[in-house]
Amino acid sequence: MTDIGSAEIDHHAEEDENYFISMTDMMVGILFVFIILLMVFAMNFREQTDTSEEQIRRLEQVRDTANNVQIEVRKLQDQVETEISAAAAAADLTQNLLETLRDRLLAEGLEVTIDPRSGVLRLNEEAINFEVNSAGLTDTAAVNVDKLAMALATVLPLYSPENGTGPAYIETVFIEGHTDERGLPERNWELSTQRAVNTFWRLVQQQPYLRELKNRAGTPVLSAAGYADSRPIPGVAPSDYDRHRRIDLRFILDTDTSERLQGVIDLTHKMQEQLDHLQAAVEEANAF
Repeated sequence: MTDIGSAEIDHHAEEDENYFISMTDMMVGILFVFIILLMVFAMNFREQTDTSEEQIRRLEQVRDTANNVQIEVRKLQDQVETEISAAAAAADLTQNLLETLRDRLLAEGLEVTIDPRSGVLRLNEEAINFEVNSAGLTDTAAVNVDKLAMALATVLPLYSPENGTGPAYIETVFIEGHTDERGLPERNWELSTQRAVNTFWRLVQQQPYLRELKNRAGTPVLSAAGYADSRPIPGVAPSDYDRHRRIDLRFILDTDTSERLQGVIDLTHKMQEQLDHLQAAVEEANAF
C-alpha cells in the first residue's frame, strides 16, 4: 500500500538515516562507563595494605574478574566497529546509487543534483516543472518523468533484497513534492502532496514494476510525500519560485542489523554480570 504522508513520514525517514549514529554513540558511551569503573576499582586495590593470605586471594579474584571484563569490552568494541563499518558501507552504497542515477539522467538530458549525505536526488525546474498553484505535470515534465521511470526501473533492482548482494538494500524511495513560499499553508500542503502523487502515478504507469518492488520487510519501496514550502533548497533565495516548485527523490537504504544488535545486547549483559562480580569482590576485599 502506497504511503502518502508529510511530516510523519519525514520523521520516520530521518530516524532511519540516523539509526547507526545513535546506536554507535550509545555503545561508545557504554565503553567509557566500563573503563571508568575499572579505573575506580583499580584505585581501590592500590589502597589495600593488608597482605594477609585471605586478602591476597580475594584480590586475585578481583583481578580475574577484571580481566574477564576487559575481554568482554574488547568483544563489544569489535561489535561496535562492525556496526560502524556497516553504516559506512551503506553510506557508500547510497552515494553509488545516486551517482548512477544522476549519470543516467544526465545522459537523457535531465539536469539533476545529488546530496549523498541526505540521500536526495533533486530534479531542477527544467526537468520536472509545475505551474503556479498547479499540481499537474506539464507535457515536458511528463516526458521527463518517463525518463526517470526508466532509470529507476533499471537501477533500483540492483539494490533490492531479491537481486542485491551488498551490505545494504533499498528501504524506501520517497517522491517528495514541494511548493514555493507563496499561498496559504493548507493549500501548499495539499498542492505539494498532489504533485508527489501525480509524479508517483506517472512513474508506475510507465514502469509498473516499480510498484511491485519490495524492501526487506516485503512492503513497497516507492512512496510519496508532500512538504509544502517547509523544505526550501539550501542556498536558493525564497523568491526563486520556479526552483522551489519541484520534485525531490529521497533514497533510504537499510542494513540487516537485528542479529548483530542482539549480539551487542548479549555482550552488555555479560559485561554487567562481570561488573557485578567485580563489585562484590571489591566490597569483600575492603571488608578486611
